[in-house]
Amino acid sequence: MSYSEIIAKEFDVREEYISNIIALLDEGNTIPFIARYRKEMHGTMDDQLIRQIADKLEYLRNLDARREEVRALIDGQGNLTEEVAEALNKAETLAEIDDIYRPFRPKRKTRASVAREKGLEPLAVAILELQETDTAPETLAEDYVDEEKGVADISEALSGAQDIIAENVSDDAEVRKRVRNLVRMHGIVTSSAAKEEDSVYSMYYEFAQPVEKLVGHRVLALNRGEKEGFLKVSVDTDAERPLRSIRSLYVKGTSACAAVVGAACDDAYSRLIYPSIEREIRSELTEQASEDAIGLFGTNLRQLLMAPPVKGKIAIGLDPGYRTGCKLAVVDETGKVLDTAVIYPTHGDAQERRSAEILKDKILRWKVCIIVIGNGTASKETEVFCAKVLREIPEKVSYMVVSEAGASVYSASKLAAEEMPDFDLTLRSAVSIARRLQDPLAELVKIEPKAIGVGQYQHDMPQKRLEAALDGVVEACVNSVGADLNTASAALLGHISGLSSAVCKNIVAYREENGSFKSRAELKKVPKLGAKAFEQCAGFLRVPGSKNLLDNTGVHPESYTAAKELLDILGIDVKELAKEGAALGEKAKAAGISSLAERLGIGVPTLEDIIRELAKPGRDPRGELPPAMLREDVLDMKDLKEGMTLQGTVRNVIDFGAFVDIGVHQDGLVHISQISDKFIRHPSEALKVGDIVTVKVLGVDLEKKRISLTMKGI
Repeated sequence: MSYSEIIAKEFDVREEYISNIIALLDEGNTIPFIARYRKEMHGTMDDQLIRQIADKLEYLRNLDARREEVRALIDGQGNLTEEVAEALNKAETLAEIDDIYRPFRPKRKTRASVAREKGLEPLAVAILELQETDTAPETLAEDYVDEEKGVADISEALSGAQDIIAENVSDDAEVRKRVRNLVRMHGIVTSSAAKEEDSVYSMYYEFAQPVEKLVGHRVLALNRGEKEGFLKVSVDTDAERPLRSIRSLYVKGTSACAAVVGAACDDAYSRLIYPSIEREIRSELTEQASEDAIGLFGTNLRQLLMAPPVKGKIAIGLDPGYRTGCKLAVVDETGKVLDTAVIYPTHGDAQERRSAEILKDKILRWKVCIIVIGNGTASKETEVFCAKVLREIPEKVSYMVVSEAGASVYSASKLAAEEMPDFDLTLRSAVSIARRLQDPLAELVKIEPKAIGVGQYQHDMPQKRLEAALDGVVEACVNSVGADLNTASAALLGHISGLSSAVCKNIVAYREENGSFKSRAELKKVPKLGAKAFEQCAGFLRVPGSKNLLDNTGVHPESYTAAKELLDILGIDVKELAKEGAALGEKAKAAGISSLAERLGIGVPTLEDIIRELAKPGRDPRGELPPAMLREDVLDMKDLKEGMTLQGTVRNVIDFGAFVDIGVHQDGLVHISQISDKFIRHPSEALKVGDIVTVKVLGVDLEKKRISLTMKGI
């Protein structure tokens, strides 16, 4: 089967669409560009599905590369028979290809290799061939006793022959396939305490669950507990079932020779096959759990990046701290730093009063509308302090606590030093915290995705795979929103389809030298930005001040002619779009979408996208989501009572539940069983990061700082 046939079957889509996607990818088109501007070629698939198809294509190509590599290695040994070649052709996974190669792989010194050096392979072959006769294996072994070769007696000869048979059984691809499948179906993952010491892994000190039912977050917890020395983990199975399967392939009859072969099969299973299969099964479980966790991390990250910006507000960012004080930065509506200070609200009454005066002064002088507090060390005390100050002033100012995950990483980065060379690390963090509320996407793209902290066990993931997946999410989010060509940082531009880091720097340099871009077309003057790069990036870049209104929409320049013809047909002046945009969709429907598309020479999906963009020029998709929840007062964990109903913000969604910020510094856990009155398989079916939810307190453990919440029956 061709790549397109295999992928089409797996994803249950038309093969024609898969062939088109493969061709588009091979031509150097980016996934955001394909998803947004080539919809007719793939049936309007979204970027996530196209990315999965691209990953599968890469896997299949790597599989074929490994297949040919193994074919060449076996052929180089002169062992490429028709049977082996056919087996390689049929192999559908890397594990199957490695099983086929196993007998031909150069081996370290083994018991079987030592026996072969002693000339015992013919004896092993004879024992296998004469199982259905009355021939005594001892009689066969007599001819192989040779003290010069290290075979002292019949017993040693038979033992060596048995070792050779055991290794041959172990190298049999069919045997491994059978055992692997049996362990997958009937294996039990067990764990026990490795030391007599209480730990966060205590629930796994006496644990057992079938392989096929073990969920991902438990796999990752077991792995970490084992790595940290608290757990002993194994995969157990009833040996009789796989042993029967192996013997059925190798043992013929009940003769003495058959008994030797049976013993060799038992030895192969316990010494060679099962330990290897156990490692494989655990590796498979870890790989699947990692993929699931990476997928969940990506979902959470996407929702965090797409959180609605709080636009048009001057903000104060506070990076809390005890010893070094609380760093304060005032930023204007565009994120420009207006003022900075360091206050010490936790250093006694006198310093608290002085800090309050400074904060009030900054609020009044700069007409601050909102205070943004990082949720790190001393966050609770800083929140209490701010709530107290806000009660003392007549102006209506709100505050919000945001995750400061990654702020310290960013503030110490080369990028932060280039953006804010006049500020030290701690003040850069305060600026970043303020900007996170003003425009989460523009600020968070500056931070390594895995440092943002909206996943589970991210440090245990395959780091290259995690980075690739999260980079894909960031790319999708940035291109979904688009970027203002005249204000976007090089960091933000770096995620725009088709732009390399060098070209991004050239765009910024061109802007600094020549002033604001007047149009998208002016991009072509940027050094090293060629025709292909322009095609890929142009539709995702906005120029709000352009004379051509289309430059501030998601309409691609290649569709400008069609867009203008559409407006002419519908009798709408492009200059009047702000007023008539809302009516454009109705007029287009009345004229007939299909007939309009045919008349304009474009596909229906492209026409529908053009209509959507023209109806709301400059539209920000994030503005269609619920806004962030702002606070004006503060609660303490000690204030919480069982049965109390509160509003909160979902901070993280994980396999077993969701963590919700209810304004008491410590996030509460809504277990999956408490999320919905209806059955759900995963918390992400009902919740996403950034959701504003109503919860009820189930229980509070002040000593362990744990809050249990429920969303049921509210």
